[in-house]
Amino acid sequence: MPVKELRYDKMVEDALRSVVRDSLSFAAEHGLPGDHHFYVTFHTHHPGVALPQHVLARHPEEMTIVLQHQFWDLEVAHEQFAVTLSFSGKSERLVIPFSAVSGFADPSAKFGLQFQAIPGDDDDEVDDMEVEDLGEAAAPSDSAAAKPEDGEDGKVVTLDRFRKK
Repeated sequence: MPVKELRYDKMVEDALRSVVRDSLSFAAEHGLPGDHHFYVTFHTHHPGVALPQHVLARHPEEMTIVLQHQFWDLEVAHEQFAVTLSFSGKSERLVIPFSAVSGFADPSAKFGLQFQAIPGDDDDEVDDMEVEDLGEAAAPSDSAAAKPEDGEDGKVVTLDRFRKK
């Protein structure tokens, strides 16, 4: 079948997802230096995502995890990563394909990427990306799973919180 067009959007998305992969690979091999920590937002029902059922019940569409002090056994492959986090004092293994990731941020470096669906692209699940400057608003967290703000039990922390206004 002949190629109809060059899909630069896919090429750029793949390149930007490799930033996420390389950052996680660095952390898996060397740990996180200084104040670096990662917020990883992903679609929980994306094919290949493996989450405990009780976690999926609390985050039925999207979830943000924080990789800072309390994460273990981070393993990174070309198509996905796996990490063990603590939920209510119990260690749980998560498997997340890079194609499920909708956002990545390192607030200490004021760096972030956001991946969103391309409007009108019905032939596959390609995402578009937006590079973000996070500004000074990001605050470190010591927890493995992103915590909702007081009075917001069960809500997912999104990267919108860290955008400059």
